[in-house]
Amino acid sequence: MASKKASNKRQRGAQKSCSNVFSMFEQSQIQEFKEAFGCIDQDRDGVIKKQDLKETYGQLGKLNVNDEELDGMLSEGKGPINFTVFLSLFGEKLNGTDPEETILAAFKLFDPNGTGFVNKDEFRRLLMNQADKFSAEEVDQAYAVAPIDPAGNIDYKSLCYIITHGDEKEES
Repeated sequence: MASKKASNKRQRGAQKSCSNVFSMFEQSQIQEFKEAFGCIDQDRDGVIKKQDLKETYGQLGKLNVNDEELDGMLSEGKGPINFTVFLSLFGEKLNGTDPEETILAAFKLFDPNGTGFVNKDEFRRLLMNQADKFSAEEVDQAYAVAPIDPAGNIDYKSLCYIITHGDEKEES
């Protein structure tokens, strides 16, 4: 009897943690994750397994993925990776992103006049020479999605939105 109660308590705890994951995302994001999950779940059985990952990598042109790498990916799920676990994994990864207000406050330090813009060349210099130094390639990757006007200024409010919510251009 005691073991049955403990089992029910564990199940309720698992349900609570799983149901909370859906509240972490907007409905449109959940739909995008469903599409991604469907692309990876090659055999359409509702669980991502090593063979699914191998086939997905193969479709992307990477044919010689080693088993240790795949096992490492699967072990992050600490059990079978169904859609809820898949969503939880992304929730854990994305949860480390600073809130939009925090990122905006950081950019405002480089915008003493409060224009909403920072010069891309000056900002590149700072990114590559201060604190956790960015490489030129990392700056180029960031600038690839950054809204930069013809005068060479970054609209950092829009960039903060892209960082925290994704690029709207990708959705259309």
